[in-house]
Amino acid sequence: MNELARVVQQTVDRLAGRHVGAVVAGLAGGDTEIRGTGRTGPGGGTPGPDTLFEIGSVTKVFTSLVLARLALDGTVRLDEPLAEVLADARDGRVVVPARGGQPITLRHLATHSAGLPRLPRGMLVRALLRPNDPDPYAHCTAEHVLDGLARTRLGTAPGRGFRYSNLGAGLLGLALAHRAGTGYEELVTREVCEPLGLVDTLVRSGAERSGRLAHGHTQGGRPVPSWDMAALPGMGGLRSTAADLAILLRAQLAADREPESPLTPAIMLTRETRHRVNPFAWMYLGWLGHRLHSQQGGHLQIWHNGGTGGFRSFVAFDPETQVGVVVLANTRRSVDPVGTALLRRLQKDFATAG
Repeated sequence: MNELARVVQQTVDRLAGRHVGAVVAGLAGGDTEIRGTGRTGPGGGTPGPDTLFEIGSVTKVFTSLVLARLALDGTVRLDEPLAEVLADARDGRVVVPARGGQPITLRHLATHSAGLPRLPRGMLVRALLRPNDPDPYAHCTAEHVLDGLARTRLGTAPGRGFRYSNLGAGLLGLALAHRAGTGYEELVTREVCEPLGLVDTLVRSGAERSGRLAHGHTQGGRPVPSWDMAALPGMGGLRSTAADLAILLRAQLAADREPESPLTPAIMLTRETRHRVNPFAWMYLGWLGHRLHSQQGGHLQIWHNGGTGGFRSFVAFDPETQVGVVVLANTRRSVDPVGTALLRRLQKDFATAG
């Protein structure tokens, strides 16, 4: 076992017994190691590189990468108002809120700076009244979301603050698919998965992949049904594998050095935008970023996490030290601390020149 494999295995061992099942990928230099622990579900085997997990909000990374691709080919503009993209939806009967004379743009949606609430209108009340709802997003049809959008009040003027919003990311996916004239899953496949060679990143697994899908679990170990994001899959509707996400990170790590790679221009565009979250962190298009204090190594960390009813995910990388991390688990318990610890270990002990 090489040193990278040993470190990844140590992380997997930390997860053993704490989660129903988990898979960890570590990337350093040109090497990738993937290890699994636990079970995919009742009677299931140990999850591995090709086990499918719901990745929750890590989906937002894909949605923003699609935005960058469509912006580069002229299909949309980053600063195009959302109202213009949706102008011909429902015969033009789409009302998008504004504040301070500033309309919501696609860039605002991708950087969580639109001022929109975290959840679609009515969902907070629904969550309070039905806290054990197995699928809180199932009713979010396009009609429901766009009707609610017209009555939504913005917390800040677009572009003025940071307010993490599942609604905003979902609207971004809806708008991009609408402009492209296709479904969200088909758009992600065309713009991201096919260029990178991702074979298992999708909204619906299908019969041929159902045997590789992990079962979601609560903290108490009870199985829970999958979430259906209905008209808003861009906020968290994708399923993927550690193998596919490792390929995505490989593309992120190589972007500075391989300008001819098909997604490099879009990847670099996602990093050109920086919207300040707080004095220590910022939003790229889709990714969160921060730099550690010099006493902690001063390393750059670009990341996103995710969660659905019975799954948790964490994906992070550092293009400067050429390392990356994927952690997927079929439980509600956060994997962020374990993923962050592995990333810092790789940055400290496996750094190579970016």
